[in-house]
Amino acid sequence: MKQYDIVIIGGGPAGLAAAVSAKKNGIDRILILERDEELGGILNQCIHNGFGLHTFQEELTGPEYAGRFIEQVKELDIAYKLNTMVMDISREKVVTAMNREDGLFDVQAKAVILAMGCRERAKGALNIPGFRPAGIYSAGTAQRLVNMEGYMPGREVVILGSGDIGLIMARRMTLEGAKVKVVAELMPYSGGLKRNIVQCLDDYGIPLKLSHTVIDIRGKERMEGITLAEVDERGKPVPGTEELYSCDTLLLSVGLIPENEISEKMGVEMNRATSGPKVNESLETNIKGVFACGNVLHVHDLVDFVSEEAAAAGKNAASYVKKERPEEGNGREIRLNPENGIRYTVPVMINTARMDEKLTVRFRVDGVYKYCYVSAYFDEERVIHRRRQVMAPGEMEEMKLTREQLLQYPELKTITVKVEEE
Repeated sequence: MKQYDIVIIGGGPAGLAAAVSAKKNGIDRILILERDEELGGILNQCIHNGFGLHTFQEELTGPEYAGRFIEQVKELDIAYKLNTMVMDISREKVVTAMNREDGLFDVQAKAVILAMGCRERAKGALNIPGFRPAGIYSAGTAQRLVNMEGYMPGREVVILGSGDIGLIMARRMTLEGAKVKVVAELMPYSGGLKRNIVQCLDDYGIPLKLSHTVIDIRGKERMEGITLAEVDERGKPVPGTEELYSCDTLLLSVGLIPENEISEKMGVEMNRATSGPKVNESLETNIKGVFACGNVLHVHDLVDFVSEEAAAAGKNAASYVKKERPEEGNGREIRLNPENGIRYTVPVMINTARMDEKLTVRFRVDGVYKYCYVSAYFDEERVIHRRRQVMAPGEMEEMKLTREQLLQYPELKTITVKVEEE
């Protein structure tokens, strides 16, 4: 059985950035396992610009952004296997994978970095009545068809859900000559970034209907149309608000689910709010030497932050392999507690001995908040109190903590993060 210092599951933006970071931190034996036929992951089909402003201080398309990291991987001579499906990871960090060349094989890792990304929520999860005609696609599938395969899914389009991929596809389909009739969103707020609503919908005159959902699909062989209805605060359709739209295509942009089947199987403790692993300040899971980063941990809205997070995971995994980290008992464990409008925090636990000088805590809110404050309470004392003009679930928020700040509170057990009005 081949031995590696670090095995990285997934060759998308998170896996690539983690590999580059681990190599630069002194680890030589690294292996990336990727199930697709090329590195880059989802970025390969994101041909729009807007990537790289934070990482490279210039605006790139998805393939260009991925290309920068792929070049680094090749320059640093990091090993990778394509068309390789990971079947299982044991708690002893034996990775079982499969491809055509090697068949079924095992590799032993000292550390594993989970970077599998996420998948789209499918139609089956929505329970929409009606037949199952041709013409219903997830937004990501439609994006792949248009941008990579050169196929046009349809000419008259309705989009359900206002996630970022759905908004971007509204613009893309319009540019390709289709008529996007409406974007409907079940929630009273959009799930995508504000800039995408402006650039993809408002600029092209595409209506966005909040608190609306599809209640019926017409057509047996091919889609002929849908029925849209307003919903009340409990998500139930309001009688008398039905509208008919003729269309041949329905695109679903109804959320992303982190790919954590393998993680759960190996016994990684999961966070119900994110559907990703619970991690500490080093992005390490409850299994020693198993780290997680990117969309498998929690769904990001900017790839630049994925790369930043993955670089931290690569660096921490390198420290683990080289046994440079302080022992657990050296520092205090501080729990992060999300409350009052905060859905979750990443990380969930901080060890003061292991944390860097600065730590970024990322979180999302559970609704739209205007003219409010984000506060952090160190036990009972309010230490951080920052005014925010507007916060929405579609945009990830962050808070900086410093090691120096935490060491000033020797008895600190819990940091509570919440939204406050004053």
